[in-house]
Amino acid sequence: MAARGSSCLRRLAGGQRSFIVGFGRFLGNPRVTAEALIEGWGAQAAQACAGLHVLAVQDTSEICFATHAQNRRGLGEIGRGGGRGVLLHAMLALDADTGGVLGLAAGKIWTRRGRVETPHATRPLSEKEALRWVETAEEAKEALADAAMVTEISDREGDFYAKWGRLPGKNLHILTRAMQDRLITEGGGRLSSAPLHLAGRLEADIQAHPDPDGKGGRTGRKGQKELPARKAQLEVRFGQVSLKRPGRTLEKDLPQTVAVSLVEVREVDAPEASEPVLWRLLTTHAVKDAAMAFQIIAWYRMRWTIEQFFRTLKQQGLQLEDSQVESAERLIKLTAVAARAACIIMQLVQARDGNTGQNAALSFTQDEIKTMRALVPELEGKTALQKNPHRPESLAWAAWVIAKLGGWDGYPKSRPPGPITFKHGLQYFKALAHGARLRDV
Repeated sequence: MAARGSSCLRRLAGGQRSFIVGFGRFLGNPRVTAEALIEGWGAQAAQACAGLHVLAVQDTSEICFATHAQNRRGLGEIGRGGGRGVLLHAMLALDADTGGVLGLAAGKIWTRRGRVETPHATRPLSEKEALRWVETAEEAKEALADAAMVTEISDREGDFYAKWGRLPGKNLHILTRAMQDRLITEGGGRLSSAPLHLAGRLEADIQAHPDPDGKGGRTGRKGQKELPARKAQLEVRFGQVSLKRPGRTLEKDLPQTVAVSLVEVREVDAPEASEPVLWRLLTTHAVKDAAMAFQIIAWYRMRWTIEQFFRTLKQQGLQLEDSQVESAERLIKLTAVAARAACIIMQLVQARDGNTGQNAALSFTQDEIKTMRALVPELEGKTALQKNPHRPESLAWAAWVIAKLGGWDGYPKSRPPGPITFKHGLQYFKALAHGARLRDV
């Protein structure tokens, strides 16, 4: 999949019917399970995470497959409207120092089997989809066992009290954006009234986005009102608080309070038509000074990497949602394989600047690296600007080779290669590497 930049079985088979049948039998084999495929993610990531502070970013994406009333392919409802598909919950391991993608640590893939009639508030966590946030982190512990430290990161959907009460450990921290203005023990108040210290200010670029009130003053490409891009001035404050256990929680084994640090990011002097930025970041890391408060914000902003991962899996790269595989069971397995392929493409995109320091062996076999060594002299030009500038056999060195094969001209002033360029380069390179393996046959 990574080589051909596609999840289409016919493209993967290269026109050979025996391969198409073989891929179909693999996905249909009951001994091939999604759980085993996902377990393989962590096995591949474990070595890369050793000795590092790992940011374990988790989130859920809906993958919508085309169906019609006479053939739902065994898929349940997702999102709003009549969409059908599977849900992918993935935990992406990142190097906290560089932001480099280390691999997939754990995850879950499922399709819904109908609507749940019991109200959400009256169901225990064991009967809610929210359980995936806790279970995924627990399952990732083996893959991340050799990491120096792990910080689990999630957006607001991952903010529920059972996770705060059960997940933190000696080497496992949590960093989550607050879903609501939680009750705290300090002064009998809430997060919004917590006593905080001023850390300073920072500036952030806010992209143009839809205006829910329709008062933005400009019309976007789809004819809807948009709020224009702007530079936001953000005030940062920090302090220590204790979260109170909600009175309606059904899990009685949870502690009455959980001590956390609060880092508040609030926009000042926002334009009248815009909704001011407000982040309340909760973490089990001790935040005792301004430097640590800004570090927490930097780590949380790396959460965006998992959004790029989902785009690579769907729109920008493998186009998983176009798959015509006929059953939900096979689509779930196909998603597990495609997620690993998307991770490889992400690693190459990130490595292009040489900032991650990772080795090519993270994504390529020794035979493939040998093929790259043979290709480098052919791809390099005569001037210094046309040479591969990276350490031989580093992932950045390999990314330079793949990008050149994908059509990038290699000049520093040119636009950097993106997922599509790497997809085309990988497709070409894998064909070359396959030919190299056949030379002595």
